Amino acid sequence: MSHDPDQQLSELRNAIDATDNELIEIIARRAKLTAAVGETKRSLKQPLYVPQRERSLIKARRSKAKEAGLSEDLIEDVIRRIIRESYRTQTAQAAATSTQLERPVFVFGGRGALGARLVSQLRQTGYSVITIDKDDDWPDKDDLSQAQLVLMSVPVNKTVDLIKQLPPLAEDCVLADVTSIKAAPLNAMLAQHSGPVVGLHPMFGPSVQNLAKQLVVVTHGRQPERYQWLLDQFVNWGAHLHEVNADKHDDAMGWIQAMRHLSTFAYGVHLANERVDIKELLELSSPIYRMELMMIGRLFAQNAELYADIIAANKEQFSSIRRYLQQFSAIIDDIENGKKSDFISLFDEVSQYFGEFSGQFLKESESLVQLADDQRFKHQ
Repeated sequence: MSHDPDQQLSELRNAIDATDNELIEIIARRAKLTAAVGETKRSLKQPLYVPQRERSLIKARRSKAKEAGLSEDLIEDVIRRIIRESYRTQTAQAAATSTQLERPVFVFGGRGALGARLVSQLRQTGYSVITIDKDDDWPDKDDLSQAQLVLMSVPVNKTVDLIKQLPPLAEDCVLADVTSIKAAPLNAMLAQHSGPVVGLHPMFGPSVQNLAKQLVVVTHGRQPERYQWLLDQFVNWGAHLHEVNADKHDDAMGWIQAMRHLSTFAYGVHLANERVDIKELLELSSPIYRMELMMIGRLFAQNAELYADIIAANKEQFSSIRRYLQQFSAIIDDIENGKKSDFISLFDEVSQYFGEFSGQFLKESESLVQLADDQRFKHQ
């Protein structure tokens, strides 16, 4: 290597470039192996995501990194990113869990955002799917009687009425919905269909590339043994299922969806009314605040009617939201009146309420903060 500092720097950079190229070739070779794994999983009807295997793999790679004197967290980040990409390539190789592929699946609302995502997933896996949307004629009763699954993926405020219009279905046909509230649709399905009924709530948006590690909430209805194949299909696609009572689900959604979406919406409205310069905010923001702005902007990049329906469907939460507004106003009054000690006392009280979750959330958010930093300078 040259003794001239400039030449030495150039040589070192060239060596780094060559090493990076080797890394790319290694990752490409690994991608071919994971594609072969996907083919084998399909023949074995094994799920896309196997938590135990991933945990074991990550643990082994961290141990290897430590032996090599490398940051264990760095290697875990790299491996997880590579694994996430491998899930994308394996999605098309998922196996069907139904034994009656000759029978069609009907998806009401199949051209909507979420409906279209599920239709694509089903077709990719080998199912024959028929979509019905708001401007379509209803399918013939004889055709519907052949269905193995009727899936309702329509706006939450129209779901119950549409369920009530369904003609008699085959006794073993699964009737399911994927709306964000569960009690009312589930009760309507149970009343309309005497066969297997299940409520589902996919906790992901239509933009996800695959279902690996995505959460799907399950609210059981009737004859679970007859819709087990559908749950198995979501697991085969890589999803994580969480079973919960419909009423408990709807209570939780009041906080997870109605409260959060309305707060985000109100913040966005306030920014717009105050004519705040978003570009300037981004230039001066910390990574955490940048993520907050991202969540606000994300909401306003989506369907207004969808969010209006979600918030309106959780009217039970409105009284709590009004108490939240009162609390907000009271805190502002205390600060404005110089009651710093009251603020600190309340802060400590809420900190005790969160307990160990505070530390857990702080640690988990660090990786998001780093990602926000990377994104900030990506195009500069």
